[in-house]
Amino acid sequence: MSIRLAVLTGRRQRKLRHDLRVLVTFIRIYCDDHHADGPRAPVPRPIWRLTGSERTPIALCADCTRLLGHACAKRRACPLDPKPACKHCPEHCFLPSYREQIRRVMRHSGRRLVLSGRLDYLWHLLW
Repeated sequence: MSIRLAVLTGRRQRKLRHDLRVLVTFIRIYCDDHHADGPRAPVPRPIWRLTGSERTPIALCADCTRLLGHACAKRRACPLDPKPACKHCPEHCFLPSYREQIRRVMRHSGRRLVLSGRLDYLWHLLW
């Protein structure tokens, strides 16, 4: 493997991990606000390890865990480079029901993060 390819692969890997961490953050906020009183279980280890985070796994309801699994699988399989924001993508890979769910999650969590001062997530709302 050439040095240039290794750097590019490393850059793609970092971008993937960052995108997956953002997904986890957004879905966690949504689940905490909308499904706080329902039963929760820890996110399966394979999904959690994809993010590259060594923190304690989070617990989500069954619906949000399924959404996170679907979103992680679709993000990992995205063939586009550079990857556009999903709302600007010419080919929607999410199933329609998941697409509507992730839109609600992004709308709710994005607003909440911006209003709480996390302006670094504003990029995901605008882009």
